[in-house]
Amino acid sequence: MRKTVTILGSTGTIGQNTLKCIKLHPEKFSLKALVARDNVELLAKQTKEFKPQLAVIANPAFYQELKSLLSGTGVEITCGEEAVIEAASLDADITMSAIVGAAGLKPTLAAIKNGKIIALANKESLVCAGELVQSAVEKHGATIIPVDSEHNAIFQLLQCHHSSPLSKGEGISGVERVTITASGGPFRTFTLEQMQNVSVEQAIRHPNWNMGAKISVDSATMMNKGLELIEAYYLFPLKLEQLHILVHPQSIIHALVEMVDGSVLAQMSLPDMCTPIANALAYPDRIAAPVNKLRLEDIGNLNFEAPDSNRFPAISLARSALHSGGCAPTILNAANEIAVDNFLKGRIGFLDIAKTVEKTLDVSYTGSLDTINDVLECDAFARRNASELNK
Repeated sequence: MRKTVTILGSTGTIGQNTLKCIKLHPEKFSLKALVARDNVELLAKQTKEFKPQLAVIANPAFYQELKSLLSGTGVEITCGEEAVIEAASLDADITMSAIVGAAGLKPTLAAIKNGKIIALANKESLVCAGELVQSAVEKHGATIIPVDSEHNAIFQLLQCHHSSPLSKGEGISGVERVTITASGGPFRTFTLEQMQNVSVEQAIRHPNWNMGAKISVDSATMMNKGLELIEAYYLFPLKLEQLHILVHPQSIIHALVEMVDGSVLAQMSLPDMCTPIANALAYPDRIAAPVNKLRLEDIGNLNFEAPDSNRFPAISLARSALHSGGCAPTILNAANEIAVDNFLKGRIGFLDIAKTVEKTLDVSYTGSLDTINDVLECDAFARRNASELNK
């Protein structure tokens, strides 16, 4: 029996790499649905090659074009936000949640209701609504397998220590602390003065990973590590003080788990997203991935350093937001999305990204996060305030 797969965000980097892994194992997987935002030509190409039951374009403006491109294929074609949620609700064995940003929250929650496997590449779902996601997972018996390289590394390491995925209430006996590694991004050795005038082109040119523009900028500010800190807190039964970040420029070690007896477990692989994707697709088994193999003799040296909070304040902002709890992580994420977008459009400078997030967090918000609508209201509030700051 082949596993059925739905890919939310099939035209993005994660989506494309997921299809690379599936292509290598046609006997193991079949496509239920492919969902994209507005890259209609690539979605049509993917649909013709992989023949899913359903193709969804989130932007209705491209619906007619997609229909024309897929005429005669027999594939069902839909469009719009509700269609994306319906696709996520399909009873697929695995749903790859790879829609970037807060837009991925509703589809992720819809997929969780199936009680199957969610391969989670949308960290914002946990950052914005960690407790809601946790509650939904427990209610519907779903399994979340993280696809971020660092969280997938932690997942693999804890699997070595425990025989099954962990729930938040269990705790992890024998574990002292967990370390997420960071490449340090393209500006790891830059001074504050040098970062003052960096360009968009410099910021999206990651030294190790091939990623989209938004994620690349998050790596450059190291906000990605702040978001990953929050994500790890909700993914695993860990306390905030057990989570640490270490700069590792080579991106070979993706996470470390330190045991109480002094042993340290490390997950290592070359920086290629196909490795964690293949792990999520095959769980609890293993499949070959279209990646180069790690040969440590070719790497030579592995270096490590503590992150510099003066040059990269985003990590401290995220840790503080998680410590504050409530709406703070949601506000952090929304403000960051607005600031990054404005930086990419040339409206603000690189160092203004973290400043915008900090100032938005200072604005008082009294709402709760009991429902998905509460989360979206808080998100909208933060976006409005961040946008005002960037005018």
